[in-house]
Amino acid sequence: MNFPSIHPKLAEITERIIERSRPTREKYLAKIHSAKQVGRLERNQLGCSNLAHGYASMPKTIKIEMLQETVPNLGIITAYNDMVSAHQPFKDFPDWIKDEAHKNGATAQVAGGTPAMCDGITQGYAGMELSLFSRDVIAMSTAVGMSHQMFDGGLYMGVCDKIVPGLMIGALSFGHIPAVFLPAGPMSSGIGNKEKARTRQLFAEGKVGRDALLESEMGSYHSPGTCTFYGTANSNQMMMEMMGVHLPAAAFVHPYTDLREALTRYGAAHLAQGIRNGTAVPLGEMLTEKSFINALIGLMSTGGSTNHTMHLVAMARAAGVILNWDDFDEISAIIPLLIRVYPNGKADVNHFTAAGGLPFVIRELLNAGLLHNDVETVVGRGMHHYTKEPFLIDGKLEWREAPAESGNDDILRKADNPFSPDGGLRLMKGNIGRGVIKVSAVREGCRVIEAPAIVFNDQREVLAAFERGELEKDFVCVVRYQGPRANGMPELHKLTPPLGILQDRGFKVALLTDGRMSGASGKVPAAIHMTPEALMGGNIAKIRTGDLIRFDSITGELNILVNEAEWNAREAEKIDLSANQQGCGRELFANFRSMTSSAETGAMSFGGEFA
Repeated sequence: MNFPSIHPKLAEITERIIERSRPTREKYLAKIHSAKQVGRLERNQLGCSNLAHGYASMPKTIKIEMLQETVPNLGIITAYNDMVSAHQPFKDFPDWIKDEAHKNGATAQVAGGTPAMCDGITQGYAGMELSLFSRDVIAMSTAVGMSHQMFDGGLYMGVCDKIVPGLMIGALSFGHIPAVFLPAGPMSSGIGNKEKARTRQLFAEGKVGRDALLESEMGSYHSPGTCTFYGTANSNQMMMEMMGVHLPAAAFVHPYTDLREALTRYGAAHLAQGIRNGTAVPLGEMLTEKSFINALIGLMSTGGSTNHTMHLVAMARAAGVILNWDDFDEISAIIPLLIRVYPNGKADVNHFTAAGGLPFVIRELLNAGLLHNDVETVVGRGMHHYTKEPFLIDGKLEWREAPAESGNDDILRKADNPFSPDGGLRLMKGNIGRGVIKVSAVREGCRVIEAPAIVFNDQREVLAAFERGELEKDFVCVVRYQGPRANGMPELHKLTPPLGILQDRGFKVALLTDGRMSGASGKVPAAIHMTPEALMGGNIAKIRTGDLIRFDSITGELNILVNEAEWNAREAEKIDLSANQQGCGRELFANFRSMTSSAETGAMSFGGEFA
């Protein structure tokens, strides 16, 4: 297929990233090439006793197959649990995979499991302080499972916020073998996101009780599958398609449908066949700088989660590719916003899929010269494979071209008629430090604020001040000591309703923090992930209540309006963080907190070459 030449600015940014990454990328490729068993199965390097342990639990018929030196063995890493709705559907996947592998001259084993926590459950509580580092635990769990060296390919099953980035980081440490990522799909649509947000706000104002709030929430989060708003979990699924590690348009097919089972089975069969015939490309070779840039482009064109300003950086670094927030800012400036899904609009991902979905978006980007087509994917070379969507016709999978026109221009648009000419993510910088903001959901009149700071060291202090009526004014809400080294960088999503109420009452408000906000956060302007964080000498720790702050999300200016000599002489205010170091498992993560890198470098706690 012929597509226009790549946009010149995108070509320039791409070349810069390639050059910047050259030393680390070459080192990574050398590492995985040295691990590759050329012409041999992975397990052929193991001794007889080692192999006996690996075969011991298998049925006799599978053992016979595994003893054959031409039969590949697939390793399954699963994030299944039945508490997290998005991961509950994975329960049946291993049996489908094993059955399909056997039909295609291969075997499969569950190599290991990873934790999969739900930020929706831990939001605002102590467990949220483990959330970011759960990504690194997942990466290490993935590596532990694959380290048995029994596997010639990997099948990775995960959906939600930290799970997919963790699986990808772990999988890239075994980048010498090919891989396919298998999603589970979103739950069906429940009550509208606008109605859910309205009930939350009424509860925050004391106008409805807890019974009404719980009824509303359960009407939204109501069945197996991913939450349907466009937060970090669904942004994960989009990025896996943009990187070509899913089957085309697999992300948003509902669980417990014939099509979902067919896609899962096809993924296992396709990987087995590719390994047998030598066409499957090792994951670490398949994912190049352009693959990660495509994920970044997808993030901007769909208004995806700000959490990926860390997770995408971390995944790329695991493959030796170095991204920074200047790349995000510059790519955002040239990529049009093509979808409006909550929190950027009223629709959910099911409405988006029905209107044309990711195949439509990918085709529009390719036709505009705004996506790299010259990349490898699990289904062959070229992102043009991902302009098609799957159908189950007479029991067989068939991919057909996405519709020529959007099914709903209020949800999905063409590149020549976007919702916004840019991707809605900005780099915020000035004498306070560097941070990011997602402006695509912020109303025009709320994007520039000049107001005094009110400083807090904990989100509960903000909620208490709101309850006391002390925040009825224009102000910049500064919540510091929320970075990865301070307390694991919890999301501060509970601040959205009270700050939103104040904004609706006519006050100019903004949030400034070295913590995170949920991928579902919306209308309140929030400069987040401030780097350096307070505990690492960041200037956010020098702000005092009453300091005037200039917060301009249009230009990206973020400055404290204090005399320069006074500002430079001022010392950071230190606080007691001992309360964040004990209870709910937090004491087990002291080493993670002490070793983590900055948010802009991925907040990675592995040390070594990632330090």
